[in-house]
Amino acid sequence: MFKFLKSIGEDFSSIYDRDPAARNWLEILLCYSGFHVLISHRITHLLWRCRLKTLARFISTLTRWLTGIEIHPGAKIGRRFFIDHGMGVVIGETTEIGDDVMLYQGVVLGGTSWNKGKRHPTLQNNVVVGAHAIVLGPITIGNNSKIGSGSVVVHDVPPHSTVVGIPGKVVHRRDESMPHSELEHGTLPDPYGDAIRALDERVKELEGKK
Repeated sequence: MFKFLKSIGEDFSSIYDRDPAARNWLEILLCYSGFHVLISHRITHLLWRCRLKTLARFISTLTRWLTGIEIHPGAKIGRRFFIDHGMGVVIGETTEIGDDVMLYQGVVLGGTSWNKGKRHPTLQNNVVVGAHAIVLGPITIGNNSKIGSGSVVVHDVPPHSTVVGIPGKVVHRRDESMPHSELEHGTLPDPYGDAIRALDERVKELEGKK
């Protein structure tokens, strides 16, 4: 029980640390669906491990109706997990999430196989996944990595990487000695835009030689 309450307390504190809109404890208790679903998941995951799987699934389904967030009871979630806004987030059964991970609304951590066993992603510590990004399959997103909004990631991502695009490509890797930073969407590279601009310049250069 102490470990359970400690986890909930850390989840609560992480909202203050990461969301400047959080003004007081009562607002978090009443208005943060990401916090509500985490309380539910901490309970349903315990039921799942105790082999009360139907009850766990039923409670998680009720929670999905109330919060708009679906977390399978079998998913393993670490400490200080934060879901910002959260509507439309889906986390599959064999997902594993480390400590200090942050997801934005619409994120899907999904599977690509009908076979039993590990079929959902593993997110290591300090990972940030932007809004409506999709991470599919039994892949690993390394420590301190960032997934840009709208990306579709289907391959492993090394630690300290920034990924954007469909399919997701590593566009930046920072030195491990650098401090971890949050996902700044306004500063993300645009490899597809860069490629189009390079092609446009090349076409203009060729037309000028005619």
